[in-house]
Amino acid sequence: MSGRERKPEADPNEDENLAPEAVSAPSVANAQADELAKLQAEKAELADTLVRRQADFENYRKRIERERKEESRRAQSRLIEDLLPVLDGFERALSAHDDPAYEEYRKGLELIYKQLWDTLARNGLERIDAAGKPFDPNFHMAIDRVETHDHPDETVIEVLQQGYKIHDRVLRPSAVRVAMHPAADAPGGHLHSAKKAN
Repeated sequence: MSGRERKPEADPNEDENLAPEAVSAPSVANAQADELAKLQAEKAELADTLVRRQADFENYRKRIERERKEESRRAQSRLIEDLLPVLDGFERALSAHDDPAYEEYRKGLELIYKQLWDTLARNGLERIDAAGKPFDPNFHMAIDRVETHDHPDETVIEVLQQGYKIHDRVLRPSAVRVAMHPAADAPGGHLHSAKKAN
């Protein structure tokens, strides 16, 4: 070999050594991409779980608050219901003595009664307005029915015991006397007879 240098022969093992590296680089990239996708999916799942847990907790908090308010109202209603006989007693005492000798005593009772009533009203107690109204079994309890032509049929003509409601719930219905037209004069009384005859 004269002046020409001889080119070294390529080592067949060298290509084999390069090939695994070239193949392993995409494999590592694919494995990393798979791992990244798995971690992102896990993160999204955890974030979704967190959002659901926060929503569950918020619903729980609202339910507990609602139940606490309702229990407070029930306790308030029980207390006020227990005080109604005291209120009734004041009303009877105030209506019993019209004697001028009891005027100062009466004024004192009226002040105490007004103070008690104002306190109960501030806490939601309302009187059921019954006199002169149509009878409503949701608010009235009929104690007596009076046959009369002086009032419309099924009208409350007298309140025997005041009724009360609290927070739109009847605490005690009004005990009332109700007007009733005699059967022959009741609306539709003659119509019923006429229909039966036909």
